[in-house]
Amino acid sequence: MSFSKEQVNTVAWLARLAIDDDKVEAYAHDLSSIFGFVEQMDGIDTDNVAPLAHPLNQMQRLRPDRASEPDRRDTFLAQAPLTEAGLYLVPKVIE
Repeated sequence: MSFSKEQVNTVAWLARLAIDDDKVEAYAHDLSSIFGFVEQMDGIDTDNVAPLAHPLNQMQRLRPDRASEPDRRDTFLAQAPLTEAGLYLVPKVIE
């Protein structure tokens, strides 16, 4: 597929992009190359190819879920002016 300067300007206008007049031809060439590659990919038979979430068939390594600091919840709640049932009470902000 080959893009003309007018087509590039139309696409730029639709996308609300400003393109310098001296760069329109380069954009036309680049877009033509991109769409040519897409046309090549359209010709590939992918009927028997399973979709992948990741190109490598590996499990994600996760770190162990361990607490790294002591539980100081009661200490922090004791310093708050108002608490109830383990929660901080704050003034109403939205009326």
